Amino acid sequence: MAFVIFPLAALLEIAGCFSVWAVWRQGANPAWLLPGLAALAGFAALLALAPTEAAGRAYAAYGGVYVAASLGWLWVVEGFRPDRWDVMGAALCVAGALVVLFGPR
Repeated sequence: MAFVIFPLAALLEIAGCFSVWAVWRQGANPAWLLPGLAALAGFAALLALAPTEAAGRAYAAYGGVYVAASLGWLWVVEGFRPDRWDVMGAALCVAGALVVLFGPR
């Protein structure tokens, strides 16, 4: 379930935050803030479904997925291809997220 929840949550969070970025930094129509707020609410709801008993652990594991998803957004939406350092950093973050989420307790 985590393999579905975290990537979807990341997409919603990045989209919501990007709506603010687009309005403030790129001059987009302020109406974009409404779907951005809806995306952020969806992000919070999804993250609350994370398969762990503690919110902090869910947030920590999600952080690694967020880093990788952000670089995907950088490439697909913004048109900037991540370099090898971006990819290596994201791989480290995802590895850390897996350890946090699935490490033996």
